Amino acid sequence: MVVDDSVVIRGLIARWLGSEPDMVVAASLRTGLDAVNQIERVNPDVALLDIEMPDLDGISALPLLLAKKRNLIIIMASTLTRRNAEISFKALSLGASDYIPKPESTREAGAAEIFRHDLVEKIRQLGAKVRRAAPASPSSAPESALHQPRELLRRPVAQPQLMRRAFSTQAPRALLIGSSTGGPQALMAMVTELRPVIDRFPVLITQHMPPTFTTILAEHLARSSRRPAREALDGEIIKAGQIYLAPGGRHMRVARHGGDAVIALDDGPPVNFCKPAVDPLFTSAIDVWQGGILAVVLTGMGSDGMRGGKEIVAAGGSVIAQDEASSVVWGMPGAAVNAGICAAVMPLDQIAPKLVRLFSGDRS
Repeated sequence: MVVDDSVVIRGLIARWLGSEPDMVVAASLRTGLDAVNQIERVNPDVALLDIEMPDLDGISALPLLLAKKRNLIIIMASTLTRRNAEISFKALSLGASDYIPKPESTREAGAAEIFRHDLVEKIRQLGAKVRRAAPASPSSAPESALHQPRELLRRPVAQPQLMRRAFSTQAPRALLIGSSTGGPQALMAMVTELRPVIDRFPVLITQHMPPTFTTILAEHLARSSRRPAREALDGEIIKAGQIYLAPGGRHMRVARHGGDAVIALDDGPPVNFCKPAVDPLFTSAIDVWQGGILAVVLTGMGSDGMRGGKEIVAAGGSVIAQDEASSVVWGMPGAAVNAGICAAVMPLDQIAPKLVRLFSGDRS
């Protein structure tokens, strides 16, 4: 279901999705009010919801839509402004599954093609998961559940037996985290319990996000962790006590300058279709911390982080992956698990306590 007040955008997206063999546009609507009134009749798997619309805007329509169909996948669409980025973050906390930045002009072929690729993949991955899931009813969840990220509400289930590696015998000296779809919610939940690690060790995060969004994510991480968190600056010395976030539109690498580990921002081409990407962070950190790296791969589409994780393990470090049940999309962590590089595959709520134990000397 496409909900956007621009007839041009609605038509463009409908044509794109209509050309995909595994997708059907169930409805193309102008306002959030139309969406709320027609959700039960249309019964879509996924709703693409614009933020700014007449009658009822996207952020107001979102909880009303979820109240009528609890397992509806909602992707928020907005232009890249600070206000819209803030609204998108609020939407995630209210139950939206993901967001996508709209290009300022669909006349720019490159920007439009990137938007199309990202939109189709998000719908495909998120829609496939909800269709595999059991139907959900609004009355089956407590009222407070409507205001929680959906992946944090899932009960952990047993993970299939997959090959595990032993944790490195080397003491970890840095924590590296990679995430994508569902990552903002996962990161904000995780950092609240990571303060003992943040205070003593460098923490570096790459989340697939555009500019402006990463600025706001850093502010949210600072509030959740009650520790300094901001976009990393090129050339700055990496120290314990702060969270470093890769800025949108630039890869974050780690380099050695004299006796210090420093941030090295890279404006090169996308890696794994992403910029920033997780692999550049993971691979570059090996030259600085060798086997003293503990890497975490959280929820996200694609396989970013798997190749870098392989190199970290080959250098003597360790990798933890989020499990499938608690992931919004099990692409990135699933790729790491299936590559046989993980020492643990865990529900989101168990990862931070495990990290605290590992950085405190536990090697089990």
